Amino acid sequence: MRIERKAGTFNPHESARADSLAGVPLAPFGRRLAAYLIDMILVFGTYGPAMAGLRYLLFDLLGMREDLYRSAHVQVRFEFHMVTEVAWVLWLVLYFGLSVWKTNGLTLGKRALRIRVVSLTHERITFWQSIERGLGYGASALEAGFGFLQYFLYPNHRCVHDRIAETIVIQDGLPQVRGRTEMPAPGAPKHLGH
Repeated sequence: MRIERKAGTFNPHESARADSLAGVPLAPFGRRLAAYLIDMILVFGTYGPAMAGLRYLLFDLLGMREDLYRSAHVQVRFEFHMVTEVAWVLWLVLYFGLSVWKTNGLTLGKRALRIRVVSLTHERITFWQSIERGLGYGASALEAGFGFLQYFLYPNHRCVHDRIAETIVIQDGLPQVRGRTEMPAPGAPKHLGH
């Protein structure tokens, strides 16, 4: 069986929604990386002030202390640095998850580079897909970022977080390529020329 596919375009194999995306131009790796870096600059740039505001709220306005309770045998401490570690994960998921959900596939970096996340199963990105995708960035970062490099290994240029959330990243605003060219089956020799 031969698979029809034009290089650099989405090749559906799962659902009617995926079929409707056939021929959509996929976002190149460089644009995806640049959008991610823009988004990370925004996340880092807003996280520090948010944590400073939280510290001010808890310790200055509410008068909280790190030693919450102390007796001869029991000591209960509020470890603010533990809160900041949990807050970092929440901050990432809120930014990457909620912004993708509310804007149907855009973050500020993706909007700037004219790329968009689209669902392979629904017309709009669902809330759960956006959260899965936000958490999936952690899975992509594991093993020295190998999950991001899987863009080059998998059909349809899907990273780990794309596969977890059942999404692809497309070039926003470009027309679908309707006429797909035939691609030889895996393992078949590729012919050069006409």
